[in-house]
Amino acid sequence: MNDARPSISPHLKKLIERRQRLMGKAYRLFYEQPVHVVAGEGVWLHDSDGNKYLDVYNNVPHVGHCHPQVVEAISKQAQTLNTHTRYLHDLVLEYAGRLTAKFPDKLDIAMFACSGTEANELALRLARARTGASGMIVTEHAYHGTSWAIAQITTCYESGEKRGDNIVTVPTPDSFRGLYANDDLAADKYADHLRMAIETLAQRGHQPAAFIVDTIFSNEGLPTVPPGYLQKAVAIVRKAGGLFVADEVQPGFGRLGTHFWGFDSHGVVPDIATMGKPMGNGYPVSAVVTSEDVIDSFQQDSHYFNTFGGTPVACAAALAVLDIVEQQELQAKALETGNYLKEGLKQLAADHRLIGDIRGTGLFLGIDLVRNFENHEPAVSETKKAVNLLRHNGVLIGSTGQYDNVLKIRPPMVFSKNNADLLLQKLRIVLGLLGGAHERKPG
Repeated sequence: MNDARPSISPHLKKLIERRQRLMGKAYRLFYEQPVHVVAGEGVWLHDSDGNKYLDVYNNVPHVGHCHPQVVEAISKQAQTLNTHTRYLHDLVLEYAGRLTAKFPDKLDIAMFACSGTEANELALRLARARTGASGMIVTEHAYHGTSWAIAQITTCYESGEKRGDNIVTVPTPDSFRGLYANDDLAADKYADHLRMAIETLAQRGHQPAAFIVDTIFSNEGLPTVPPGYLQKAVAIVRKAGGLFVADEVQPGFGRLGTHFWGFDSHGVVPDIATMGKPMGNGYPVSAVVTSEDVIDSFQQDSHYFNTFGGTPVACAAALAVLDIVEQQELQAKALETGNYLKEGLKQLAADHRLIGDIRGTGLFLGIDLVRNFENHEPAVSETKKAVNLLRHNGVLIGSTGQYDNVLKIRPPMVFSKNNADLLLQKLRIVLGLLGGAHERKPG
């Protein structure tokens, strides 16, 4: 419970060296002292030394690490059959129906893949086919995946590959630190950047095919979006002939508490929605949900097949996740627990001047750490220290945002008020250790 961080053990050093030799140095590990995890259950992860960690970062195990109901569904179906979608299978159709029932009426077609990257790449293919255009508009510091095409629209990482001239970025709509923070006309001014982007594309010889956003702007730092922004932005794109793609990989499946999908929180319906990570609780499955007219445009010149996308085992896992979310009312519980945690964070902020802003909803919250409360100077090094200190105090957390100064709270959906109390206790300890930032403005 202090700032003393143990050195990396000889065993861990050998494991890291072995990993780099066998997997290369392009992979990254979390934390200054990486965690050698060997088991997990619910909201807990265990390392090889017998230490137990509260997991407030991982959304892949949406209903909890190694949930027995999901494990049983995967095992049972794997013992019977697992093959691709060129054969008929009731379970695949059952899941497609259950999934699309969670969407507005016009979004009633589901196509399956294995990852959010694949889902987003398919979405862009669909958008190009529907519009006949190639222009893509994305927000600054966004993340949408890792393939070559999706790395082009992932703007949060530097890449040695030159971005195509058919891709333009627009500022993240941020009410705390953005271009138009504290501006009553912020929604309109941010939306105007879509018009500018469309003009830029036209100058380059392109028309917009799609505007794609992660609907909680996760990698952008979970900013508080000016009300009405996304509605205005989407209307501008559609008027120019483009489609709106809602990337629901991180905010989807009830995590926000208030809504099942992030786009619902903005009062806008997408033309295409993508989802991945949490769908199978760790089993690889993702999806694109769209309308018949979009699919009809695509199928005129193309067809779709994915060997492992939407297999019976994948759909068994995904069905189990939906069952658990509904049976245990995890969306409502996410809102209740999230509100409880948010109130605790506000009390913490009253005592700790590093906390500049608390944002998000349900079980997806961000704590913006600042060095100066007046000018919102990002506390970058302090955030990195906080992440590593929490790791040494038994909490696994991440950071996000343009300056990597936002603590990212995104635990499995079975996260409880007791878990929230433990997190708040550990945060209080760590923030106390990090004292010495500039004083908060009085009052």
